[in-house]
Amino acid sequence: MKNYLLDSLFINMLRLRAICPFSWRVFQFRTCSCKPLISQMITCTDEEQVFDLIEKNKAILSEKQVECAFNILWQFQKQKTSFLKNVDCIRDHPQFLTLHNLATSQMEFMNDDTLVNVLYITQQCATEAHDLVAALVIEAWRRLERFDINVLSKFSSCLAKQNLYFSPLMGKIADIVHRNLETIEDLRSLSVLMVSISSLISQRFQEQLVNKTENLFDTIDSSQVNVARRIVQFLRNIKYSYYPLLERCNKVFLSNMNHLDLDSISKILSLYHSLQFHSFEFVKTAKKRLAEMIPLFDHPDGFVKLFVALGPIAGPEEKKQLKSTLLLMSEELTRQQALAVMGAMEEMESRNSHLIKKYLKISVIPSEISILVYALSILPSSHLDEVGISRIEAILPQCDLNDLNGFATSVLRWIHYDRKCLDNTTGKQLKLLQKLDHFGLQRLRKCNNLNLLWEELKSLKGDWFAESLLEETAGTLHRLMEEINYKNVAEIASFISRTNYFSTLLLDRIASVVVQQSQKIHPYVILDIILPFSIFNYDPPQNDEFFRICIQYLNSYLSGLDPLMLVFLGYSLATLGYFPEDLLKAIFNIKFLAKMDSQLEFLCSSLNMKVQFRLMELNRAVCLECPEYQIPWFHDRFCQQQYNKDFGSMNGAQQQIYKMLAEVLGGTNCVKASVLTPYYHRIDFECILDKRKKALPYGSHNITLGKLPETHWESHTQITGSRLPPGAERIALEFLDSRAFCRNIPHLKGKSAMKKRQLEILGYRVIQIPHFEWNSMALSTKEARMDYLRERIFGKSKS
Repeated sequence: MKNYLLDSLFINMLRLRAICPFSWRVFQFRTCSCKPLISQMITCTDEEQVFDLIEKNKAILSEKQVECAFNILWQFQKQKTSFLKNVDCIRDHPQFLTLHNLATSQMEFMNDDTLVNVLYITQQCATEAHDLVAALVIEAWRRLERFDINVLSKFSSCLAKQNLYFSPLMGKIADIVHRNLETIEDLRSLSVLMVSISSLISQRFQEQLVNKTENLFDTIDSSQVNVARRIVQFLRNIKYSYYPLLERCNKVFLSNMNHLDLDSISKILSLYHSLQFHSFEFVKTAKKRLAEMIPLFDHPDGFVKLFVALGPIAGPEEKKQLKSTLLLMSEELTRQQALAVMGAMEEMESRNSHLIKKYLKISVIPSEISILVYALSILPSSHLDEVGISRIEAILPQCDLNDLNGFATSVLRWIHYDRKCLDNTTGKQLKLLQKLDHFGLQRLRKCNNLNLLWEELKSLKGDWFAESLLEETAGTLHRLMEEINYKNVAEIASFISRTNYFSTLLLDRIASVVVQQSQKIHPYVILDIILPFSIFNYDPPQNDEFFRICIQYLNSYLSGLDPLMLVFLGYSLATLGYFPEDLLKAIFNIKFLAKMDSQLEFLCSSLNMKVQFRLMELNRAVCLECPEYQIPWFHDRFCQQQYNKDFGSMNGAQQQIYKMLAEVLGGTNCVKASVLTPYYHRIDFECILDKRKKALPYGSHNITLGKLPETHWESHTQITGSRLPPGAERIALEFLDSRAFCRNIPHLKGKSAMKKRQLEILGYRVIQIPHFEWNSMALSTKEARMDYLRERIFGKSKS
């Protein structure tokens, strides 16, 4: 009995050592000639000493001593760096078989905790011990109902390691969690279970787990990174970007960034990418931490993980370092490592022909081949031969929309650029394109689940999808429209914005979901929801209620939103004619603008410029449409720099219109081309009519056809109309190309509508000339076009 009590004491102290290794040093043990066996195991310094004890005492080892041996062997492994190599030395040791047999024979005497602990360690150390693992799992299944939450969570992770996510046993665990959810108070254990059972549970159960997690979140310490990571992983598994939890987890990650290793940062970035959750602060601090790790990894295993995590967010100097190191070890990469690198290089807009060509011929998975074919297509002088075409054709029935889109984009690029090879291969590429169309349409028509469809649609882009599948995709969305809810409404809205496809049915459904389920909509997604209404210049039937809810939610959360998001929100609302005072005051203050400037440094050049343009356009909109807010105009210098760079020449249609306007108005001195208005709107043509509808000359400003006049800068905020003769009017004529309209119908988009509104405030009568009218059969002759211009300007067809 005494020895049993001592063994139990040492077992508990061993567990304490695993949790608090530094505290272990304070314990001092008296040496004695007959140390209990567990105490002898604890004093071992390597695996050989443990195995030596097992060999000498195998006839008398108890189940507790067997567990202790497994524990100590596992602790040795965790302390070493070359994990896989050291596992072999355990698994292949003759005495490990002895330990294996002892565990098999004594498992029915093990308590629940010991049983599952031995299973867990066996899986970690001996991947080939299938019979022992199977026996332990069966024994655990027999006891399942009596497991406490900690043992149950550890057992579920053992099943997950065997990929038994859809097994009846995992289903039984899900049922136990569901029945006992109200009494569970340990979020660490619950988070493990949530990840394990996430593939089996209903949407209602998912929501219950999310609510329970929110209620328990404050019970965990702020250093519990693994718990936070598992919560994010659960949200990824159920495809639910639940922002309140994501933000709380993000705070945990940020507060522990100095302690996060490469593996943790890499996983978090990958999870955020899948959930489309953007945290500027996390990316900024992760980038700094990862950049510090570049010199530490000179082996492919670690370096590839670092390359994939850092590459897409790296600055020019870091990218240079990463590519240099990659070049040195490219021959050492495995197939999977090469594919991971290729995926990251695609995001970095970089490429490596050697890697692509080395792995294309051996890949068999559609997503892998799609990545490689796309990468190959953007290489200079590359060519898809018959072997490559055959390889693609063979896997088409297995492809999802994302894979099909990748192939089509690549093939279109080859057909477009490969003019020299108008041979049999190009003919086969055209046939391949037809097959891609067929399989894409077939896949859409068979789809009967909106969430599964979204998984395939969310990253689609390019001409092929827009030209070949967009109409069918819109039809599928209409068919599944009732499945749009608070969980996916922002995602569907974001997709509609990208497609430029105007559908009142879908937009009305989005607005209805927001109004009906407003309490479940997080402010973080309001931008995605508002964006299509802004882009398409559309007011839904529930217009007032819809925008009231959106603005109310924003106002309650202004301090929690990213500065860049606030700028885009302000611009989107301004496009629609909404100017929330609280939002504008939050944006137009020195502290906010300084914070935004600090973030711009970390953005790619295109996004950096887009943010600055949106801020300028918002500043202009507020000054013109809400002067009562007294927000100053501070973009003179920015506009002058940009317009000096962008001063170009007129396109063919503009040249035609300029010549005809000169004839209609009475000479080139009666029309100005490419005019900058106050607040830097650029208009294609300007003319002035006196009170008798006669064009007034401007003076000498002759220009060469196709060239635009030089601009002389001055203060650009004075309202134009104040300088006109009495009764005169200033006219702005704008040629609107296809970018000003929706893809599927000639509906004017928000940006052009806002420009017209603001030009009218500046004193212009605005005449917009749509491309589909100017290029129509009705205006196919010069005389018809001249009449068209006269009617638009003077209100009559003949002078």
